[in-house]
Amino acid sequence: MAELAGLEDPKARAVNERHGDDHGVNLGKLRALAKRLKTQQDLARDLWATDDTAARLLALLICRPKAFGRQELDTMLREARAPKVHDWLVNYVVKKSPHAEELRLAWTEDPDPVVASAGWALTTERVVKKPEGLDLAGLLDTVEAEMKDAPDRLQWAMNHCLAQIGIQHRGHRARAVAIGERLEVLKDYPTPPNCTSPYAPAWIAEMVRRQEDASSRAT
Repeated sequence: MAELAGLEDPKARAVNERHGDDHGVNLGKLRALAKRLKTQQDLARDLWATDDTAARLLALLICRPKAFGRQELDTMLREARAPKVHDWLVNYVVKKSPHAEELRLAWTEDPDPVVASAGWALTTERVVKKPEGLDLAGLLDTVEAEMKDAPDRLQWAMNHCLAQIGIQHRGHRARAVAIGERLEVLKDYPTPPNCTSPYAPAWIAEMVRRQEDASSRAT
């Protein structure tokens, strides 16, 4: 904790706080510290228990994802206040857990929109990597009915799922684009030059173009 406090940078904190993350540690330095510590599950649990955002991020980098129980992961998600902690917990830990599918189903139906957003993030992972058994048309039905009025983090996660269905699954692409065009979610999101817009129709079009370019070069 003393070493983390020594890495505190007011400029980094100002940037992070604009995104809702209450810490001032440069993530590159945090990763370097994690690399030095290597995997330490007991220390990871102790760091998590501090309720300090930088400590929790470090915990997620040095933990053993498969060592957490289902209930433990559920509790951790509900304790994860900062968006970056929530994001890293889902992406670095839960996705590698044997409990991921069970938690995906439970979280997607949770009344807490932040918890539900984690369920949608896990669903997006399956859309991309393991779509067998998913009801893609049903997911599009849900997105069409609920995304427009969803709270920000849940809306963002549902939009990501919508875009990936359109990118990865040609048979559902036209409907995914049509839903995005009708709902206009994130249409005016400020996007830096040379970055892909999170607006689903633009995102889908750009990624499909890249896939087609790569395919034509390969042939």
